[in-house]
Amino acid sequence: MLSVSEARERILDGVFPLPAEVVALTDACGRVSAAPVVARLSNPPADVSSMDGYAVRAADLSGGATTLTCIAEAPAGHPAAVTLGPGQCARVFTGSVMPAGADAVLIQENARAEGTAVTTDHVLAPGTYVRRMGQDFMAGETVIPAGRRLSARDVGLAAGANHAWVQVTRRPRVAIAATGDELLLPGSGAGPGQIANSSTPMLAALLRMAGAEPVVLPVLRDDMADLAGLERMVDGVDMLLTTGGASVGSHDLVRRGLEQVGLKTDFWKIAIRPGRPLMFGHLGRLPFLGLPGNPVAAFVCTVVFVLPALRRMAGLATVVESPAQAVLGRDLPENDWRMDYMRASLSHDAAGRLVATPFPVQDSAMLHILAHSQALVVRAPHAPPALAGESCDIIRLDQVPA
Repeated sequence: MLSVSEARERILDGVFPLPAEVVALTDACGRVSAAPVVARLSNPPADVSSMDGYAVRAADLSGGATTLTCIAEAPAGHPAAVTLGPGQCARVFTGSVMPAGADAVLIQENARAEGTAVTTDHVLAPGTYVRRMGQDFMAGETVIPAGRRLSARDVGLAAGANHAWVQVTRRPRVAIAATGDELLLPGSGAGPGQIANSSTPMLAALLRMAGAEPVVLPVLRDDMADLAGLERMVDGVDMLLTTGGASVGSHDLVRRGLEQVGLKTDFWKIAIRPGRPLMFGHLGRLPFLGLPGNPVAAFVCTVVFVLPALRRMAGLATVVESPAQAVLGRDLPENDWRMDYMRASLSHDAAGRLVATPFPVQDSAMLHILAHSQALVVRAPHAPPALAGESCDIIRLDQVPA
């Protein structure tokens, strides 16, 4: 039976970055850069004032009362075509281009102006209140690398570098099909033995947060013909997920049904809790993951396996996030042979440490506990007993997707 790391590597080896598209900068937040963003101009494009005041020659302010003659005014966006000589200054404002010959700014609070005469007793060093050309970045400099999920801050940076459009990786389109005769559409009347299909809307929301475009398919019944027909529903998608039907029961038909239409199974079953009955393979060129039917197990497997695959398809530089650190909020027994992902709450102790407290009940069908969890405590196979206060690895659900 495969370990979690081996299974994840096989999945990552079976998916590839998607092609690029060009989008308006206003639509780029949350997308992944497909090419470096190179500055088209320097910021600032010239030496500029960082304050309102007077552009001066620092050498003219040697101490004691000094009176300068103001020869020009240079509002931001309107440079003054003058060169300051000895004893001269120019009125400037925040963002004004510094006139030739000026090397410092005397802020207006430290000056007295009467007509064109400007008097001060302040001494300035060259460069005072001056933002040098290219202090932020220079034209031709790469300001955003490829493979970065663009934040609002990155959008501002790209705009400052004079870009209105950026190349981003196309969003992965992921089809989701739940399987099982017992599933009903949320909100409809329940018959005997039926339960609401919670996995599909939950996973669709998670994938959308991760930057993918979920394609929700109808629930598939426990019928070989239904499963074989799935092949006709997945044109134009980049990944197929099913939930349920991946175990060994007589009605768990996903593997057999899809193999009839060409599924090549890479692996089935991994050493994980929750989520052991997980399948991976390809339906033609389409990556396929068969997730467990229990909704909590499906969620955990999506976080552990699907999100890294989507990061690779999106072209992100980092596809497997390093776990965060916390301390345990309660004692835990020795772990068995599976990698365990325990639902946990987060808090802070008196010392300010992040505390992860696994819930006492870890049943993989309990959505209420999952909804109240802020983290997954990750325990390695055969981990020894752990005491409250010991360090532990966690995946923060309040920050998923990363």
